[in-house]
Amino acid sequence: MIELKGVRKVFGKRPAVERMNLSVPKGEIFGMLGHNGAGKSTCIGMMLGQVWPTEGEVIVCGHDVTRYRQRALEKVGAIFEAPIFYDYLSGWRNLEILSHYTAPTSAARLREVIDWVGLTGREQAAVKTYSHGMRTRLALAQALLPNPELLILDEPSDGLDPEGIHEMRHTIVRLQKELGLTILLSSHLLNEVEQLCTRIAVMQKGVKVFEGSLNDVRGEQTWVRLKTSEPEKARVQLREARLIAEERESDLFALAENAEPHQLVEFLVKRGFQVHEMTVHQATLEDFYLSLVKASAGKN
Repeated sequence: MIELKGVRKVFGKRPAVERMNLSVPKGEIFGMLGHNGAGKSTCIGMMLGQVWPTEGEVIVCGHDVTRYRQRALEKVGAIFEAPIFYDYLSGWRNLEILSHYTAPTSAARLREVIDWVGLTGREQAAVKTYSHGMRTRLALAQALLPNPELLILDEPSDGLDPEGIHEMRHTIVRLQKELGLTILLSSHLLNEVEQLCTRIAVMQKGVKVFEGSLNDVRGEQTWVRLKTSEPEKARVQLREARLIAEERESDLFALAENAEPHQLVEFLVKRGFQVHEMTVHQATLEDFYLSLVKASAGKN
């Protein structure tokens, strides 16, 4: 559904995206991760034809966006940057007006998308009375108006409270499962991405530093939680013996390549340490992301 081939974007003399290759298959919820300024929004802007690439090809729904923008985007819905509405008009009237930017939309379709996003009963209220979460749902309703096959969501949960984040997550899952949409989700909420996405790409300073499945992420490194009588001294000796590759907190360690958890225990016991606890820690997306960003920063 989305393919970027050797894409670069330079603003003036400042490169925002470098050598970007990306493939988002049909039917997936695909996550884009990265700090502010990593290049995620620039990539999305190029996918939506709002930012022109300096080099490379941006292909959406089988069409080159720079050459055939209308055809590429006719089945694409998006929440990108802050949505703007007429606050003094109702949610319903806003959707009516916004639908005319693409194609006239029937009242039945308006009712359908309003129901999908959970605004039924409030569609006739003025948007100025809407909470932040309701405005986000209205933006999602607008994105669904063209009956899209691809949905691009840039930080859809930004600014929402925990209840709103939960509702947005539930809605995204429903859209993918019941409507068969392909969804590209850009977010800084790692827990949300981990619960929603099947595959991810991680960007750092305009460069893609990882692309793969969440199963790849979870299997990338084995982490153990190890509590000993002298934790600092144990950490130093484990590092010198090349049994650990990274440490986080005072007792959480990533095993070095080919090292096994029992080897750490045997090593420490032989050297007189008391080992109070050793448990294998399920690697999370946060563990992987922080390790990746740290490793990438070390190369620069």
